[in-house]
Amino acid sequence: MTDLRAVAWRTSDQSIVLLDQTRLPGRQEDFVARDVDDLIDAIVRLVVRGAPALGAVGALGVALAMTQAQREGWDADRLASEVRRVRDARPTAVNLAWGTDRVTPLMPQGIAAVLDEAAVIMAEDEAANRELSRLGADWILGRTGCDRVRVLTHCNTGFLATTAWGTALGIVRELHARGALELVYADETRPLLQGSRLTAWELQQDGIDYLLQVDGAAASTILRGLVDVAIIGADRIARNGDTANKIGSVGVALACADAGIPFVVAAPSSTVDVTTPSGDDIHIELRDGSEVTALGGVVTAPAEARGFNPAFDVTPARLISAIVSECAVVEPDGQSSVEALVRE
Repeated sequence: MTDLRAVAWRTSDQSIVLLDQTRLPGRQEDFVARDVDDLIDAIVRLVVRGAPALGAVGALGVALAMTQAQREGWDADRLASEVRRVRDARPTAVNLAWGTDRVTPLMPQGIAAVLDEAAVIMAEDEAANRELSRLGADWILGRTGCDRVRVLTHCNTGFLATTAWGTALGIVRELHARGALELVYADETRPLLQGSRLTAWELQQDGIDYLLQVDGAAASTILRGLVDVAIIGADRIARNGDTANKIGSVGVALACADAGIPFVVAAPSSTVDVTTPSGDDIHIELRDGSEVTALGGVVTAPAEARGFNPAFDVTPARLISAIVSECAVVEPDGQSSVEALVRE
């Protein structure tokens, strides 16, 4: 596995260094956020994305705002306003607000205290990802009864979406390490191709056998019996077990339900939002329609076409076989809550 990290703090110039995911797989470049505007631009353009990675970015973003406040002489109100801008830059993924909120009470103690807690968040995330991968692999092998499983993934849930290792793709890595993985079907994930640009790149880095398919092929692949389990991540898990993830996830869940194979959601406990009762209460981010009407800067639709571009959808708990965190594996039934996924 690569030693690259999606998110890091650079002490020399008090900046946040992000592996620019808009450049992959063609170029491996860093984006350096030196102020709040830089960071929000990176979040909105998906230079950095993935719920756990955004948690770390939220925490580091507070430190970045504090350094800019010192440099530019902001008053307390301006600083608080800039921290809120970071916190609210992407509304569906709960981790961004969670990471920001976790370090905000430490601001009176200074930048060093905020950075220390951000480092703890990042270390906890890697440990959580590795533990949930172990638990998830155990559950999948037990449920399917397969010695070697064929897995379908949607979007990117590897180290690029986290601080290290990965969530759903972390489970894939764990299965591969055990010799229990036969093949991965990776959905391309329109409109921004996180599956083909990022997941395929990560799988190739790790020497994992995979096939890349268009999103529209996923249901057929499942119903033809070519897949044993689908594993996705989550950007928010509601109290009743409904989960928000990249658009297209619910279609995979419906196909799995019809085929009678497990549909597994993998996310650290920081993604569980017990203050959100159900998926009906999750705000779905609507992105620029031009991401749908063009591809790689090339217009693919009539000039007058308007694109509808929800970034996420919500999978009801009744379609989910298991939700895996570092704390537990929960099999939601549409009635039970998910508090077991979070340590007391």
